[in-house]
Amino acid sequence: METKRIVYDDQVVRAFVLASVVWGIVGMLVGVIVALQLAWWPANVHEMLSFGRLRPLHTNAVIFAFVGNMIFAGVYHSTQRLLKARTWSDKLTWAHFWGWQAIIVAAAITLPLGLTQGKEYAELIWPIDVAVAVVWLVFATNFFMTLKERNEKHLYVAIWFYIATIVTITVLYVVNNLQLPTSLGHSYGVFAGVQDALVQWWYGHNAVAFFLTTPILGIMYYYLPKAAERPVYSYRLSIIHFWSLVFIYIWAGPHHLLNTALPDWAQTLGMIFSVMLWAPSWGGMLNGLLTLRGAWDKLRDDPVLKFFAAAVTFYGMATFEGPMLSIRSVSSLAHYTDWIIGHVHAGALGWNGFMAAGMFYWLVPRLYGRELYSKTAANWHFWIGTFGILLYIVAMYISGVTQGLMWRAEADGGGLLYPNFVETVTAVVPMYWMRLIGGTVYLLGFVVLGWNLLMTARHGKPVETAVDVPVEPEEPKAPWQEIVFGKPVMLTFVLGVLLVAMAVVNELASTVIAVVALAVALLGTIAIGFGKAKHGEKTWHGMLEGRGLLFTVLTVVAVLIGGVAEILPSVAIGVHDRSTTPQQPYTALELEGRDVYVAEGCYTCHSQMIRPFTWESARFGAISDDDDSLWDYPFQWGSKRTGPDLAREGGRYPDLWHVNHMLDPRSTSPGSIMPAYAHLGRNHVDFDRTRGKLLALQNLGVPYSHEQVAHAADDAREQARGIAERLSRDVEVDSDSELVALVAYLQRLGRVRSEFEPTRAPDGEGGVEVSRAGGAR
Repeated sequence: METKRIVYDDQVVRAFVLASVVWGIVGMLVGVIVALQLAWWPANVHEMLSFGRLRPLHTNAVIFAFVGNMIFAGVYHSTQRLLKARTWSDKLTWAHFWGWQAIIVAAAITLPLGLTQGKEYAELIWPIDVAVAVVWLVFATNFFMTLKERNEKHLYVAIWFYIATIVTITVLYVVNNLQLPTSLGHSYGVFAGVQDALVQWWYGHNAVAFFLTTPILGIMYYYLPKAAERPVYSYRLSIIHFWSLVFIYIWAGPHHLLNTALPDWAQTLGMIFSVMLWAPSWGGMLNGLLTLRGAWDKLRDDPVLKFFAAAVTFYGMATFEGPMLSIRSVSSLAHYTDWIIGHVHAGALGWNGFMAAGMFYWLVPRLYGRELYSKTAANWHFWIGTFGILLYIVAMYISGVTQGLMWRAEADGGGLLYPNFVETVTAVVPMYWMRLIGGTVYLLGFVVLGWNLLMTARHGKPVETAVDVPVEPEEPKAPWQEIVFGKPVMLTFVLGVLLVAMAVVNELASTVIAVVALAVALLGTIAIGFGKAKHGEKTWHGMLEGRGLLFTVLTVVAVLIGGVAEILPSVAIGVHDRSTTPQQPYTALELEGRDVYVAEGCYTCHSQMIRPFTWESARFGAISDDDDSLWDYPFQWGSKRTGPDLAREGGRYPDLWHVNHMLDPRSTSPGSIMPAYAHLGRNHVDFDRTRGKLLALQNLGVPYSHEQVAHAADDAREQARGIAERLSRDVEVDSDSELVALVAYLQRLGRVRSEFEPTRAPDGEGGVEVSRAGGAR
């Protein structure tokens, strides 16, 4: 039989492994630093190294630098072998590698400088977003062209998950990062308030799903069987796992916004689909663990299998806890607390971190042609890492439950038992020290991994892998109509119709439809899954696995059904259509103060969403509604309360209190762990850019008049002088300082039009008249 020789490109795999390990250690080190800053506030040694600026750097470094490079290493290595083809273009491969590293370096520079969008997992400024899109397009082009030129026509399960990752991340990243730039380092997203919240967590949750989960599952399906030297436990289970996961996951984002101003229908959909995720997630976990059957005896000595087994177990734990946290009653206790931090890190450290370690310990010896330098060190790494994870998540679980219970605790005579929010902060500081120890121990384990892999590489030499692939005649493909109109597609279509109908009917009918949809999904899946093909014929999925383009198209459709059904109804009504709300847009100075708030990362510790619970309204004020954040680009509902909610902060304290609180938080709030922001008094606002910001927001639908836009800088300076003059009796502060702008913003929060005078008289009727939001409420 005729053959052709294929030489795999493993040089780039070695480069991505090195980058992943280096960035992993850097990202985890930053995580240890921010953990120290919460336990001991003096660790905030400089404005560029404060918690609010380093925390986004930590999350981006771990997600996109560490896990991202690990994914690319695994994808490039396994894809070539599964498709029996060298990557399509060496030039695109290296453009991908160096482009991704340049993006990481750019993020490491801009985030500490305070250049950010202020959206979780999407903080990068718009020029970097453009670079991400270009590099991702390079990666996608190289992958799909390799898929097109493959010599193995059958698509193995790992390839399915890689396809889902590439197409879904493309959609998520583009939609969530639609922006209108005002300068090279600043922009406003096109969505605001409730719309932005829904789009952001549709992206945020599914970035976890399709960047931290599906590609890692693909890696699991390739490397775990290789390490165990056993086939995947169940091919049928892998089919059900894949399609149910990609279809259901995309709907679950709103569970991050339960009990908020998000419409009830979106919250309900998010909760229902999150609970449904239990089934496919645990199906994947069981498929991984049961693949290890017959290899249990090797676990005692083989660190690779230890890491894989523990990683899959942590995946099961995290995917049990996630749906549980998406139940409204559980979310009411856990949301905004450290419980969520523990949940996230159980997945990040256990699932992503241990899968990376297992893959590296298996892969690097093969890339360098020798055994792992020290299995003993790798085993020590496993036990050190496991101890660090457990110490970390136990500390956060205790801290989270403590916070949730203290926030809602009532005194015997009525009222809040802990009315001073700082009491709930000081109570959990010991757990922050415990977390710091756990994180440091985990980092130590990763340093051991880096040393072990380095020594393995130094004592070996790069291996070039070449294989002889038989050249076989092209097999006839099944007609595309037979696949497109097959039973699974028809089942998905019926489910899509039922689920979209849930959004437009009343609550009772929605519940009935949900039950019917669940029954159709279960019965249909069982019928299709256990149906057998006629002798000598392929199953529907077997035919699909030979059609790469059609497989990709159906994956996109499965993903888009949920995205369109959730996002389209919310964004169809634009800001223009709701401009009659009594909520007044921010003044020019307040807008500048808000940008300072975002740049300093205040949203990482403070929420602006008072949920419909008596203990929250008693502590923070009136329950938030959708109008409160109508003009917020981006929304500021937050996801963590290290400090109190600020939704009704305006007028609660005088201007001087805010100045003192920013310069020395403990002077106003004894026991506070908030860092001092003295640099805000030294830094100045560039009012020459203010007009461009108002103009951009005007184009996005915020009802600023042409007069307000034209005089934005003068209005901002006038309001700033008024605040500085009031403060001059007690403290000297420059009127154009960031501190004054931030005070203006904080004093505006929660105030509606009835409490304000117009910021500018109608055209031709006089000068500026600014609102005053000082004084105690």
